[in-house]
Amino acid sequence: MTERRRSSLARSASALTIGPSHMWWSGSGLEILVDETTSPIPSKIRGRIRLIPTALTNEAFDLHPNGRHFWWPIAPLARIEVELDSPSIKWSGAGYFDTNYGMEPLEKGFSRWDWCRATHGRGSTLLYEVTLPDGRQDALTLIADKTGAVSTLEPTRNVQLPRSPVWHVERGTRADGAEPARVVKTLEDTPFYARSKVATKLAGETVLAMHESLSLERFRTRIVKLMLPFRMPRQFW
Repeated sequence: MTERRRSSLARSASALTIGPSHMWWSGSGLEILVDETTSPIPSKIRGRIRLIPTALTNEAFDLHPNGRHFWWPIAPLARIEVELDSPSIKWSGAGYFDTNYGMEPLEKGFSRWDWCRATHGRGSTLLYEVTLPDGRQDALTLIADKTGAVSTLEPTRNVQLPRSPVWHVERGTRADGAEPARVVKTLEDTPFYARSKVATKLAGETVLAMHESLSLERFRTRIVKLMLPFRMPRQFW
């Protein structure tokens, strides 16, 4: 997560290099070699990550009525293996891989969004709820089965979650029936972004979901832009 000059970027249909870090598609999975420095306290992060999809999709979804912002849940079901040399950490578990892309900055197209993913017996449920700068809202609910086939469902009941504890980022999600959703743990809490574990009910099952909330209104502010280099280092050579 280091910002670098364009000369530090190289890419092809199956590989991407940014500075000393590199990722490529091996045919059976996504291989990632990480060689980065943390910020604001410098320390090295070096090691290897491997993501092995168990289901792949071939459809991207338009998140905005102007057709300029898209989201593609490439691997809604996957296994991930992490082996870092620095710091010395090794683990494996359930994984997921997606991408957002578009023709304009995210903060121009959206005011905020909530995203959520949970695995269950039928496969994986994916929720995306966006708010446009003019206040309009749209919600997308998908179920990806174990073969990668994706079905679109009507959005379920809206649930307001408590704001993040430090920066008070607004959070919301969807849930089946009358069963309440609750934040189990806040994993990341920044001025414009929160990532959390959420207990909720989706596809008829009680699940532990990964959840994120993003405030583009906050991201647009000058003070947040000035704070970014303290969390994301910048290399000017």
